[in-house]
Amino acid sequence: MSASEIRSIVEAVLAELSRNPDGGSARTSTTNGQGAAAPPAAAATAPPAAEQARATASAAPQSPSRAGGTSDGGDIDVPDPDAPEERRRIGVEHPANASGLANLAGSTGARLAVGRAGPRPRTRTVLLFGADHAVTQDAIFGDVPHELLEQFGLFTVQTRVTNQDEYLLRPDLGRQLDDESRTVVAERCVKKPQVQIVVGDGLSAAAVTNNLPQIYPVIEQGLQSAGLSLGTPFFVRYCRVGVINDLNDIIQADVVLLLIGERPGLGVADALSVYSGWRPETGKSDAHRDVICMITAHGGTNPLEAGAFVVEHAKNVVANQASGVELRLKQSGSR
Repeated sequence: MSASEIRSIVEAVLAELSRNPDGGSARTSTTNGQGAAAPPAAAATAPPAAEQARATASAAPQSPSRAGGTSDGGDIDVPDPDAPEERRRIGVEHPANASGLANLAGSTGARLAVGRAGPRPRTRTVLLFGADHAVTQDAIFGDVPHELLEQFGLFTVQTRVTNQDEYLLRPDLGRQLDDESRTVVAERCVKKPQVQIVVGDGLSAAAVTNNLPQIYPVIEQGLQSAGLSLGTPFFVRYCRVGVINDLNDIIQADVVLLLIGERPGLGVADALSVYSGWRPETGKSDAHRDVICMITAHGGTNPLEAGAFVVEHAKNVVANQASGVELRLKQSGSR
């Protein structure tokens, strides 16, 4: 029985009850006037109002269903809120300066000029927000494919974090390799290279998955062409930026490059960052690091272009033997 038929029967029963508020007809449908059981045929016969409602429902024209839905009226047909034309649609009615508002909204990925329905956001605004939020959840709780890591010869180690929930609650544990991983790094990695490349999932596995195939070969080949010696690359699961201090206490590279997924936003969930530092070690902070961020083909720096910029930056760090604030001071002539 379809949903429309069930709905029609319910409506017919309610109509019968409204005509008989004392409920007498409902009781006499199962018993005769003497309280005896009614004949089986009478119990199986639908009330006339229900039959009429069924006939009306079956004769009524059915609205076309959208892909993946049904034709019984159970779905609401709305445009895909994530479509480019929907994402960029101006929702303000009768703006004083339509072209100016369109230019303003087109200059940023922020949610501007979405309009409102009374004091509330419109349905498509809420749907788009929900869709973007779902993408961020997938990015945070996703995993980098093992096949991708094998493609670039990256073995995997892990921080002291044991699961994704702990990763979000305990950033400090994401800055230290666990004991087994420290042993693996000590055994498998070349010591004292000029540049050590490390890949970490960070807060967006999607960032690594979508951008590593483009940016990694550019960085590797560019550094090799510059005559810089490279360490043994590897992947860190449950990675935080500060882990470069811990791992470089073992490797002792001149420069560490960490390719890590950025915190996803409600517009872009696959942006990659490349953090770097001159001889990272325990005790060094963000002031000793540099970062090239928003690396993505979706509204950020193209991964190929970013890779070339990372190579030039690494060469600059080696030449000045400094990074972070110290590098800026040297470049400005203050040091």
